[in-house]
Amino acid sequence: MENFLSQVASVNDVVNSFAWGWFAIVLLLGTGVVCSAVTKFFQFSHIKHWWSKTIATVFQKDTHNKSEVGSVSQFQALCTALAATIGTGNIAGVAAAICVGGPGAVFWMWIAALLGMMTNYSENILGIYFRRKNPEGEWSGGPMYYLKDGLGSYKGLKEVGKILAVVFAVFAMLASFGIGNLGQINKITLNIESAFFSGMTSVPTIAGISLIKWFIGFVLMIVGGFIILGGLQRIAAFAERVVPFMAIVYVIGALIIVICHIGNIGAILGSIFKFAFGAKAVAGGAAGTALSLAIKNGCKRGIFSNEAGLGSSVMVHSNSNVKEPVKQGLWGIFEVFADTIIVCTMTAVVCLSSGYIDLSTGAPIGEVDSATLVAKAFGGIFGKPGEWFIALAVLLFAFTTVMGWSHYGSKAVEYLFGMTGTKVYRIIFVLMMIFGAIMENSLAWDISDTFNGLMMIPNLIGVLALTPLVYKLTNNYVERKIKGKDVAPILSYDADIQKEMEEAVRNGQE
Repeated sequence: MENFLSQVASVNDVVNSFAWGWFAIVLLLGTGVVCSAVTKFFQFSHIKHWWSKTIATVFQKDTHNKSEVGSVSQFQALCTALAATIGTGNIAGVAAAICVGGPGAVFWMWIAALLGMMTNYSENILGIYFRRKNPEGEWSGGPMYYLKDGLGSYKGLKEVGKILAVVFAVFAMLASFGIGNLGQINKITLNIESAFFSGMTSVPTIAGISLIKWFIGFVLMIVGGFIILGGLQRIAAFAERVVPFMAIVYVIGALIIVICHIGNIGAILGSIFKFAFGAKAVAGGAAGTALSLAIKNGCKRGIFSNEAGLGSSVMVHSNSNVKEPVKQGLWGIFEVFADTIIVCTMTAVVCLSSGYIDLSTGAPIGEVDSATLVAKAFGGIFGKPGEWFIALAVLLFAFTTVMGWSHYGSKAVEYLFGMTGTKVYRIIFVLMMIFGAIMENSLAWDISDTFNGLMMIPNLIGVLALTPLVYKLTNNYVERKIKGKDVAPILSYDADIQKEMEEAVRNGQE
C-alpha cells in the first residue's frame, strides 16, 4: 500500500506543477477581470440589486418553489452548491494557505473571490442558457454543454468545443473523487481522530492502518450511500437543512473568537497587507519567493474553497427551476461572497489571532500545521470543547461537500456515458469514501489540488470565449429588469426551450 501511494504522489507532483503553474493562475485571475469588465463590474455597480434578489428573498415562497419536475428550487440549488463549496477549504484550506503562503495569502484569496464572483456568475448564466432536459426529465447543464454548443458554434471550433467538453467532463469526474471525496473524508477522519481519540496509546491496525480510521470511513460510507444513491432530490433536501445551520453556527463561533481578540485586528490586517506583496519572512526566503507563495496559495486555496472558475457549481445551479439565466447568476455571486468573503475571512482572522502565527514574520510558531491550526485556535478560547466543535464542523462542512460533489461527478458521467453510467458512478463514489479515510493527509490534499487545476483550464477557456454572450445576456437583463425597458428576453440557445421559458416569464415565473 505504501509503495503504491508513493508512486501516486510522484505522478501527482508532476501533473500538479502544470495544473497550478503561472499560466493557470493568470488564466484564473484574467478571466475574473474580463468577466467583471464585460459586465461593467456588476458585483460592485449592482450590489444592491443582486443582494435584494438573493439572500434578501430567502423567506419568499418563490425562492423555495420546486414545482417543476426534474428541478430543484433556487434556494436548494444554492444550498447544494454551498454544500460543495463550504467544506474543508474554509477551515483547513485557509489554514494551509496561511501556513505555506503567510498572512498575505489571505489578500490574494480576497482578490480571487472578488473577481471570482463574476467568473461564477458567468459560468452559471451560461449553464442555464445552454442546459437541456435529459431522458429522465431532469435539467442537465455545465461547462461541457457550453463548450460543445457555445464554443463549438464558432467557425472552425466545432471539434475543439467537443474535445474540450469531453476533457472537462473527464477531469470533473476525476476531481469529484479528489476535492469531492478523498480530501474531504480524509480531513473528517483526521479531525475526529485528533479530537476524540488522541489519548489512546494502543490502537489495533488493519493493513498498517488504524482501526479507528477504518471504522470512521465505513460509517461515512454507509450514511453517504443512503443520501447519494437517492439522487439529486435527496442531496438537495439534505443540503437545504444542514448548510444554513452549519454556516451560521460556525460564523458565530468564529465571531466570538474575533471579539475576544478585537485588540489584535489592526495587527492582523496589517500583516495581511504587509505580506501580500512579498515582504520577506524569517522562514520565507527572498521577497519574490514569498510573493509567489502568497499569490499561488491564496488563489489555490480560494478556488479550492469557492470553486469559482472550476465550472463545478454550474452543474447544480443548472438544475434550478429558474427561467432567467442572470437570476441564477446572481446566486452565483452571492455563493462566492458567502463562502470566501464571509466564512474564509472569519477562519483567517481566527488563525491569525490564535498566537500560532507570528504576525511580524508571517511564519507559524511551534508545532502547528494546517490540520490542527483552527482547532487549536478554538481550543485556546473554548478549551477542549472548542477542538471538539471544529471536529464536528469539519465533519458537517466536509460531508456536505461530498454530497454536492457526488452530483457534479454524476453529471459529468452522464455527459460521457449516459444515464446508466451515473448509477455505476454513484456506487463507485460511495465505495471510494473509505479510501479517503485511510489515505495520507498530504496526498489526498495534493490530488484534490491537481484535479481542480486540470478541470479549471478548459472551463475558463470556454468562459473567456463566450464573454460576448455573457455581455449580451447581462445587458438584456439590465435593460429589462433594472432599467424597465420593453425588451424581448434572451433565455436559451434552443428555440423550443426559449419559447417555453419566455411563456413562463410572461406568466410571472422567473
